[in-house]
Amino acid sequence: MSLTMSSSERELFLSALHVGIISIPRATKGPLTVPIWYDYQPGGELWVITDTDSIKGKLLTKASRISLCAQTETAPYQYVSVEGPFTTRPSTQEELLAMAVRYLGEEQGKAYAENSAGGGEGSIVVAIAPETWFSVDYNKM
Repeated sequence: MSLTMSSSERELFLSALHVGIISIPRATKGPLTVPIWYDYQPGGELWVITDTDSIKGKLLTKASRISLCAQTETAPYQYVSVEGPFTTRPSTQEELLAMAVRYLGEEQGKAYAENSAGGGEGSIVVAIAPETWFSVDYNKM
């Protein structure tokens, strides 16, 4: 019995609301692995927003591939992990607002976006092109 998700199952799972765990390589230590908000539409790229001056932002200038894992916190346990190349570009206030509303809801998301330094100068969108996928769905047991 395989617990692996099909392509459509894993894409649907990844597009649902989860906090992701991003992993970015470092030269002299293990990878930086931290929680992050993300968005994904099936068939597309997964994207996050970070500041260029953050540890993540600085490490991204030296990396060519990164990973992100999303999971459930309760049984039956599920996860999807993706890995691949990425691109970066300046973020917009509209993208920050969309991400904040996705995670915090309309009212708190707007307040977060209005009071955040992100979504403008010094903030970037990191778009990951998923090439390698790993998944488990214990609902299949």
